[in-house]
Amino acid sequence: MDQALALLLEMLPRLQHEFANLPADSSQQDQDYQPMAAVLDQVVRRMADNYPYFHPLYAGQMLKPPHPIARAAYAMAMWLNPNNHALDGGKASSRLEIEAAREIAAMFGWNTHLGHLTSGGTFANLEALWVAGQLAPGKTVVASEQAHYTHSRISSVLGLPFAAIPVDRRGRMDMAALEQRLLRGDVGTVVVTLGTTATGAVDPLDRLLELRQRYVFRIHLDAAYGGYFVLASNLAADAARAFACAAQADSIVVDPHKHGLQPYGCGCILFRDPGLARLYRHDSPYAYFTSEDLHLGEISLECSRAGASAVALWATQRLLPLVSEGEFANGLSRGRQAALDFHSLLEKDPRFLPAFPPELDILVWAMKTDTVRDSSRFAQQVFDAAARRDLHLALVQLPVEFFPAGAWPGASPGETVRCLRSVLMKPEHAAWLGEIWRRLDESAQELN
Repeated sequence: MDQALALLLEMLPRLQHEFANLPADSSQQDQDYQPMAAVLDQVVRRMADNYPYFHPLYAGQMLKPPHPIARAAYAMAMWLNPNNHALDGGKASSRLEIEAAREIAAMFGWNTHLGHLTSGGTFANLEALWVAGQLAPGKTVVASEQAHYTHSRISSVLGLPFAAIPVDRRGRMDMAALEQRLLRGDVGTVVVTLGTTATGAVDPLDRLLELRQRYVFRIHLDAAYGGYFVLASNLAADAARAFACAAQADSIVVDPHKHGLQPYGCGCILFRDPGLARLYRHDSPYAYFTSEDLHLGEISLECSRAGASAVALWATQRLLPLVSEGEFANGLSRGRQAALDFHSLLEKDPRFLPAFPPELDILVWAMKTDTVRDSSRFAQQVFDAAARRDLHLALVQLPVEFFPAGAWPGASPGETVRCLRSVLMKPEHAAWLGEIWRRLDESAQELN
């Protein structure tokens, strides 16, 4: 945080100097300092009622602190407050967005594309399914039972049928079940999740591409959480094969505000075919009158969007290029290694029951007990005890089938168990794993 403030204080006067030729505007200097300071003091006290998302002891949800350069660039851009809906409102920041999106597309192996930033993954996925619905009206959208719930909601909003496909014992889309659904001939789009939000499971895209040779459908990659792992060097073979095929998808969503070190909200939607711009065509008599160049609003369903998001992303990718074995990619690999090491510790401890090895940097585990009910109850108790020690985990409800057979002899098929979940997405988690484990161990001891 100190770095971001120092950068901002150094660079902001330089930005203001770029507009020094304008006549002085006294209205910008008439704001009374003391009332604003009093209000901000209240804001500080109210904001203190938060979890420490920035700290390595926060290992619960997908909350990764923005890089200092992203914070500084975002705050500096906010002094101008550009709007990237049209070049009139975001002249420079629109160009930075186009460049930043191009770099993300290249990360997946695309030299040409159509794409832009969004307010987040939900809207990015909405655009992907909107395009899919335009190309195959009335056709069904399918996704795995572990895919993000927004896909069914989005399909409903768009008036498209939706079906959930069962998963295997590791939370990945079941290819045999998918093929049975494809036999009906009514599927227009298959949503492939590269990193589910619950467990980090990676759907087998390589095997799904074999099905596309026999059936006609679009492939949309929901890589909002996991997309950047295409750069990681230590994925297991199954996940590595899936990510290696990403360029063969029709559309991809990735969220820079997850692993991309960006402030909320910053999503990205990419289409392999630039010609899909024709689907966005519209006529606005007031928004685009000053330039013949491409307006991002002409290839987006969203209108007003913060240009500061594009500025922050562009700056971050200049400092940390999206290349294999680079500093950014190595940070992803360190987070995954921390998850693997954490899983190894859980496997060796008789109190815990991990589901399966993490495919990315999310891992889930249950409490080893005789019944599902006791396991769920103990998980809640450990979660609460860990929070009292400033170790913040998450809870998730998962099918018992995700755990070793016979883990709970009396469990019914389809029954779910409350589990503990951790996202080790900060590179610092590797160095803090010993302290995380110590606090988890102490929390579990309270059950005795």
